Amino acid sequence: MSQEEQIILGKVGAVYGIKGWLKIHSFTDETDAILDYFPWSLKLGNNTQTVEITDWRKHNKVLIVKVAGIDDRDDAQAFVGSDILTNVTSLPKLSQDDYYWRDLIGMSVVTNTGYDLGVVADMMETGANDVLVVKANLNDGFGKKERLIPYLFEQVVESVSIENKQICVDWDPGF
Repeated sequence: MSQEEQIILGKVGAVYGIKGWLKIHSFTDETDAILDYFPWSLKLGNNTQTVEITDWRKHNKVLIVKVAGIDDRDDAQAFVGSDILTNVTSLPKLSQDDYYWRDLIGMSVVTNTGYDLGVVADMMETGANDVLVVKANLNDGFGKKERLIPYLFEQVVESVSIENKQICVDWDPGF
């Protein structure tokens, strides 16, 4: 898998027990949804290794997994801190007006009057709705360095163009 085709699903935490099980920190909404995306590659530094998960279970609020070929604590220790990667083609296809955050990050954001607000640098989840974290242009006419714009489709966000890498919003540039 090339770097462009991979997405980080989670991180390997500590070793669990003496038989080589690993604690997993899932970045998916539901902790065990990480198990819906295979194959996994574990990346630590410049080393990446594709692994097979042979067993898993929830232990308290933590997910633990058994990796094929790792049968003791010492072998498992080598994977602690690894990013868990999978191919982006493993992700489910979304409906027409739904987007993965990774697709929105890096897009330019303009108002419906044509004012360039900047580029989406990050996304935040607030509970009520997602928020675009927009890094303003260096010569922003309002002196803004960053804007937080609610990602409310049809209320604030008017359109998203994957082809043009642009999001059009109904937003006051002074905010």
